[in-house]
Amino acid sequence: MRLPEHGANSKRLYTSINIPMPDEVLDFSENCNPAGPPPSVVEAWPTLISTLNSYPDPDGQPFRSAVSVFHQVDEQQVLIGNGAADILSLLAGNYRGKRVLLIDPTFSEYRATLEVNGAEVVSLQASEAEGFELPMRQILEALPTADAIYICTPNNPTGLLPTKNELLTIIEAAKNSSTDVVLDEAFIDFVDESKSFIPQVANYSNLFIVRSMTKMYAIPGIRLGYVIAHPERIKTLKQRASHWHVNGLAAEIGVFCLQEEVYRQQAILHAQTERIKMTQFLRSHCCEVLNSSTNYLVMKPMQDAKKLYKDLLNQGIVLRHSENFRGMDGRWLRIGMKSETMMDTLREAMDPWFKRQ
Repeated sequence: MRLPEHGANSKRLYTSINIPMPDEVLDFSENCNPAGPPPSVVEAWPTLISTLNSYPDPDGQPFRSAVSVFHQVDEQQVLIGNGAADILSLLAGNYRGKRVLLIDPTFSEYRATLEVNGAEVVSLQASEAEGFELPMRQILEALPTADAIYICTPNNPTGLLPTKNELLTIIEAAKNSSTDVVLDEAFIDFVDESKSFIPQVANYSNLFIVRSMTKMYAIPGIRLGYVIAHPERIKTLKQRASHWHVNGLAAEIGVFCLQEEVYRQQAILHAQTERIKMTQFLRSHCCEVLNSSTNYLVMKPMQDAKKLYKDLLNQGIVLRHSENFRGMDGRWLRIGMKSETMMDTLREAMDPWFKRQ
């Protein structure tokens, strides 16, 4: 039985394990903002449809300019992509025949895009016994022989946010060894924009910051992301991108999203509130829960995680398995923070299960 590599594939998941899909499914396996798209996007929708009969701007305008203003960087440091997945695919093309470090467990798309581009992927395993913290000694020892290192911050699936000092130490060491550093900040806006390393791009030509609009703004269907780096590195990436690789509708919607400060703050507060409540509930049932900083958490029950996963599926509740996260191997489960009502429903389903075991 091979489970889907990503969350948000309920129909495919039920088909893969040959379980009839209930009429109603609550999906905690994906990590988008449960509030849905920002109000300004919904209100502008009738007007936005007018973009469909025009070719999009080849540079992703007006979103590229909006990103430049939002992060206070030059436009030449910004490349817009058809989702962060598109950006990761473009980046992987830098490392054909080269050696790239990954810190497992982490997002599976890094390995997938790198391997299909012919990179040599070297896995450094974060220790479960040490709470999956960055293995700093291993990283610093491996950097001199690596062409690049990918770090997810905060990490998917653990939700752990490396310290500023840890990341600066890695970036500085990587600079000395001519190693690229790819920081994936897909979930940083659920933490605090001040934690972003985008301001450091001006100091390090070996630094790439990947961002996603999907998670915070709940717009996975249109695909929108970007990367910020030194202008020369952006220029090289742009040469490999297809023409019109960002659709005009997405580029317009992105502008509205970046203007939604109140919406962002509400999302941060909601994620934090529900994460604390869920963590307390799970620990009251003797589950191990990592100290996530974002809008999801991972937990390991004292009982069989795979049985809990399957029993919840039978009730129409989908968590994210960890079968394809190296070092977690199905023993951990990831839970996205959804609406208060959905979170209550999840706890109501889990409580009797824990008590029966």
